Amino acid sequence: VLSGCGVYDGTEIHEASAILVHLSRGGAEVQMYAPDVPQMHVIDHSKGQPAEAESRNVLVESARIARGKIASLAKLTTADHDAVIFPGGFGAAKNLSTFAVDGKDCKVNREVERVLKDFHKAGKPIGLCCISPVLAAKVLSGAEVTVGHEEEEGGKWPYAGTAGAIKELGGKHCVKEAVFSLTPFYEAHVDTKNKVVTTPAFMCEAELHNIFDGIGAMVKNVLKLTGK
Repeated sequence: VLSGCGVYDGTEIHEASAILVHLSRGGAEVQMYAPDVPQMHVIDHSKGQPAEAESRNVLVESARIARGKIASLAKLTTADHDAVIFPGGFGAAKNLSTFAVDGKDCKVNREVERVLKDFHKAGKPIGLCCISPVLAAKVLSGAEVTVGHEEEEGGKWPYAGTAGAIKELGGKHCVKEAVFSLTPFYEAHVDTKNKVVTTPAFMCEAELHNIFDGIGAMVKNVLKLTGK
């Protein structure tokens, strides 16, 4: 499930690409979706500033990553899929929810909420990375997720405050100190009860290959939980 195209106002492209590579390697068939709604705003990624008087559609922008093969999120059903995965990027906090503005009081896009609840009720796995675990924390009360560490540690974890917000949302934040201190992204956290799998990805200032490997761990565990 995509949220646009570009880290500051949509899907983090490297995360989406890594997920697709690992799904392909795992032999999975993939269908991409995005909500057919306007973006919260448009960011000029060369300046990191809002582009005034410009508007874009989340589905249309997500189609860039999907190479045109994408459908409206309203068409996603649990009956047709074994699992669902949400990449990160600020689009998850701006277009799939209002977390970027409202924090713990955020609202989740109704189709995103429906999908999360439907897959959870069906006992089918849900994968999330980077900032997107906040969606599960908000919608699936008590879900265990990770966004990395809970302290910034000199700027290594610049978004560490998100861990506190997850607790305020009703989720449980998990830190694997022994793992993350050595190989930050080689493993993902698996909430076996709720079948929710998460990994920090770009929540940390880390090398791209480490982020890629962590996303691979998330995807591998999602595929394993499908039982296929």
